Amino acid sequence: MSVEVITFGCRLNTFESEVIAREARNAGLEQTIVINSCAVTNEAVAQARQSIRRLKRERPDARIVVTGCAAQTQSQMFAGMNEVDRVIGNDDKMRDQAWRDVRAAFDVNAAEKIAVSDIMAVKEMAPHLVDGFRGGLPRVFVQVQNGCDHRCTFCIIPYGRGNSRSVPMGAVVEQVRALAGRGHAEIVLTGVDLTSYGADLPGAPKLGQLVKQILRHVPELKRLRISSIDSIEVDRDLLDAIADDARLMPHLHLSLQAGDDLILKRMKRRHSRQDAIDFCARVRRVRPDIALGADIIAGFPTETEEMFERSLDLVGECDLTFLHVFPYSPRPGTPAARMPQVAGREIKQRAGRLRTAGEAALRRRLAAEVGAVRDVLIESATAGRTEHYLPVAISGEAPGAVRRLAVSGYNGARLTV
Repeated sequence: MSVEVITFGCRLNTFESEVIAREARNAGLEQTIVINSCAVTNEAVAQARQSIRRLKRERPDARIVVTGCAAQTQSQMFAGMNEVDRVIGNDDKMRDQAWRDVRAAFDVNAAEKIAVSDIMAVKEMAPHLVDGFRGGLPRVFVQVQNGCDHRCTFCIIPYGRGNSRSVPMGAVVEQVRALAGRGHAEIVLTGVDLTSYGADLPGAPKLGQLVKQILRHVPELKRLRISSIDSIEVDRDLLDAIADDARLMPHLHLSLQAGDDLILKRMKRRHSRQDAIDFCARVRRVRPDIALGADIIAGFPTETEEMFERSLDLVGECDLTFLHVFPYSPRPGTPAARMPQVAGREIKQRAGRLRTAGEAALRRRLAAEVGAVRDVLIESATAGRTEHYLPVAISGEAPGAVRRLAVSGYNGARLTV
């Protein structure tokens, strides 16, 4: 083993792990495990800690380096673990010098474990070109934005990622072109606050302009997909691209978080319940078959049963297909952690009801797909995804291809063809 990277959390971390693996290997590290951590919930942090302990038991000779959002926000905690040899910051992990410094520290058995810089001082974002992803995955990620200028009261991520910064459009287009040329059929644009893209760049281009540039200048790209967005920031160009270009996949995941206006205000979100409903109706007018998903938090502080039911009702009112449910988890230092908390038992019960509603919504969409002909990206010998991101059971197909297949039925949570 030279370098192994274990990834927790979001799609952005998945992309960044490719950069980490390359830079750590180039630095000459050996027998090293890198934990690229997530801080979005207490559970995510606990999972990283559990993995560190397990990996050290299984491979006692390996060095363990922890990075990512949890390392940035809780560096002392990870440094206090006997199993951890080094903690590096979330911006530092993307720099080749940081990994040369890790190698040098290991060579002299340096006592100091923490190498975490001030993430809020980072003002620019260098593009990181990835030649290809390990395993030749047909769907890969391109980082176009990082950080967040908003301060939702429940969220620790700005303190792990810093302020919003964007990759210049030309660099993004070149990265997409390079990956498409290497046979990756689907590119997913990813970031922390994707719809804030471009505000820090000359001329302040928006996400829709970037999407149009990619589609125009990379004609060989088969499929372009957008990861989680904030619906209140969606621009006219993005809606036009959704309406006009079939290569932009008819699937959006929305950062809604709640369906009650008072809870949204206490979260410091910038949209209302009606804004969310109106956006979903608006995007369906331009792309009627679009599949929508959303993040919803269960049990935010001060949430009553009536408030929760407004979030539950949002599944039907927005006709959501996919639901990503977060049981509220107080993050140290955030305003919401100081608000009156909902009982843990109630949070768990509400999260379960949301998940049940999400499962029913997915089944309804799967049933509606029977008899349709869909373009399926073959991800493996047994699995694929339609353009709407619906999972498909596959057999006898070569991974990497996009095949036009008739949907014959569904089994559990997957379509059959």
